[in-house]
Amino acid sequence: MGVVRPSRSIAASYVVPGPSGVSVRDRLRGLTVEDERVLRLLGRHLGSLASGDLKVRCADGSGHSAGRWAARKRELTSGSSSRWAGSITKSTHDQWALARRCRAAHVRALETGVAMIRHRLSLPVGAPGGKGAPGGYRSKHEWFVKSRRLAALADRLTAVQGDLGAGRVRVVRGGRRLLNTRHHLGEAGLSGQQWRARWEAARWFLSADGESGKRGGNETIRVTLDGEVSIRLPAPLAHLANARHGRYVLASSVEFRHRGGEWADQVGNDLAVAYRVHHDADRGRWYITASWQRPPTPAIPWDTARAAGVVGVDFNADHLACHRLDRHGNPVGGPHRFFFDLSGTAAHRDAQIRHALTRLLHWAEQTGVTAIAVEDLDFSTEKTREKHGRRKRFRQLISGMPTGKLKARLVSMAAVTGIAIVAVDPAYTSRWGDQHWRKPLTTGKRTMTRHDAAAVAIGRRALGHPIRRRTAPPHDDRSDRRGHRTAQTAPGDRRRDGNRPPTTDHAHRSVPPNGTRTRRPSTSTTVRDVRSDQQRVQDPLLLAD
Repeated sequence: MGVVRPSRSIAASYVVPGPSGVSVRDRLRGLTVEDERVLRLLGRHLGSLASGDLKVRCADGSGHSAGRWAARKRELTSGSSSRWAGSITKSTHDQWALARRCRAAHVRALETGVAMIRHRLSLPVGAPGGKGAPGGYRSKHEWFVKSRRLAALADRLTAVQGDLGAGRVRVVRGGRRLLNTRHHLGEAGLSGQQWRARWEAARWFLSADGESGKRGGNETIRVTLDGEVSIRLPAPLAHLANARHGRYVLASSVEFRHRGGEWADQVGNDLAVAYRVHHDADRGRWYITASWQRPPTPAIPWDTARAAGVVGVDFNADHLACHRLDRHGNPVGGPHRFFFDLSGTAAHRDAQIRHALTRLLHWAEQTGVTAIAVEDLDFSTEKTREKHGRRKRFRQLISGMPTGKLKARLVSMAAVTGIAIVAVDPAYTSRWGDQHWRKPLTTGKRTMTRHDAAAVAIGRRALGHPIRRRTAPPHDDRSDRRGHRTAQTAPGDRRRDGNRPPTTDHAHRSVPPNGTRTRRPSTSTTVRDVRSDQQRVQDPLLLAD
């Protein structure tokens, strides 16, 4: 017999907390030529200040302190204002912290790759792999090539670890991808002028943090309830102002239609609202984005979330496989699938994801459930080519699944509808769901796929039930020791499928101890022919002559 590997421990399910912030966007329509000129000058001036501040912050490294931060802000105030300087230094700090987190993630990826190559090099050539771990390399040539790659990765890991320890990061304002596109304009389908327009727009800085207690929630970029947009110009550009106190009022009017009520409440109560103005160089359009923080709302209790059942969702590369379950873990109805296409541009992929999640939430609202169960997926350790080797299609498959984006968007969109999101451990959901639920739910008119069965398994795990449909029947001579034979419902539920009582007339549950039957004979419900009964009984009046 083969060696039975123990199943890994299953983490407990939990209700995902709601989003802590809101962001909405609207287009700035009707801008005049002077408005666009002022915005370009303002973005270019503040962008140069932001670039210089980022250079100073990267040079400080790990030796940065609060006093150094204050000194940077004082240096920027002379060329802008105190509020603009505060926004620039905060943005610089966030960008440096993000680069440092990415550097740490890169170190973990290199460590994983080095450990995997060393493991495979330690095995004999052609050695088979085990469950969850690949075997040795298939040929001596591949072994030799991987040994050289191990040396290269080890040197790279040493250099990156040195940068991480010293606090050195490498950041490009505007994006490294856009910078490298400059050398491949033909492949990107861009001209030099088009690339330059994108590059300049990406390096502009037109962001202002909000301030509670100030008029409209922001003193630098102010948007009134009527939609008027005004910007406080820095000192070097104060001569361009067309309003009092060095402000410039745009000719465009803003109307946030999506979540406009929430934005109006923030602005009307003078709560902090951050604004960002950005330019789409390809379309020649200007946009403004408003964002604010939500008060932390405690997650609803788990028992409340599963009171009306859940909808189990299995994420796949091209669709969402969903199935509704009641609070006992029983599948209700048939499976639902919401397809999307992740090919094309990033904007197209994002729109496809939002459309699929919108359809999912609408269907969940129609069913009346209060929670949606999803897997807590993370493929960060599965995307390396050192583990899967030549399985390029599989690596592309798991790399193309936007699990993090799907979960984040689903939590944000479900918060509006009042549906809770329950995250479950993804271990064995596809395997056990296919083993226990695919065949029983397949009928002549309904086809269950492996993904549909996985959705049922995810929903049952979120409800606290085991994935398996039924336990094995007890032996004839051990029915009293085996106990209950089903794992379908909770022990305390009424009308639970328990041990059936004997069906004979001499059963101990049918006859009480005194030997007299208390249950009346059941009355037959068969409808008899009334006319046939009347013919059997003779009327005495008819016999008298």
